[in-house]
Amino acid sequence: MDHDIELRFQKLVKELETNFGEGMDVQIILFLIGVNELGIGYKDFSKSEKTDVLHIAICTLLEPHGYYKYTHRDEENWPHFDLIKQLPPINDREQQHLIKEAIIDYFVQNDYVDLTSVNA
Repeated sequence: MDHDIELRFQKLVKELETNFGEGMDVQIILFLIGVNELGIGYKDFSKSEKTDVLHIAICTLLEPHGYYKYTHRDEENWPHFDLIKQLPPINDREQQHLIKEAIIDYFVQNDYVDLTSVNA
């Protein structure tokens, strides 16, 4: 994994733990992104809804890479995406790298965090 990506991801985790508490990992961050994109705030999600929230996050993160395209919001205001192209076959390490890089891009592009200095 690219060392710079890992350093920036660890800085992001520290920033998020300041606001949300200890124990942030990729899965929890994906859930936060999905809830943020859903835009309805906190609620008790069913197991099925939690899966859908994670799907929203993945689609949102991979949309700038050309894998998904946002299409609409349904009558319950849930965002929907179309698959544009399949992900190439990648191993777990490459998948983690792609997701971490996309998570970093999401938080930086939305001005949620400043990750310019990774030594902090």
